[in-house]
Amino acid sequence: MRNMIEAVVLVACEAGKYVSVASDIRKVKGVKESFPVFGRWDVVAKMEAKDLSSLSDVVLKVNGMRTVKATETLIGVVVK
Repeated sequence: MRNMIEAVVLVACEAGKYVSVASDIRKVKGVKESFPVFGRWDVVAKMEAKDLSSLSDVVLKVNGMRTVKATETLIGVVVK
């Protein structure tokens, strides 16, 4: 068995950019899935990493995107 850190990152982006942001996020290594949603957040991204440091690197890449305004990361540990 191996422990992995799984996370869901909620993303707020510039108005009208949710489709392109979801597509750009999908291209980041470590992102398993990304899709636009309706509501308080514009995009949801599912991520997986070997540890918190690696996860932080992925989240910082997403948060640093030009059209991303804010993120919130929800972290869980999954035993596989």
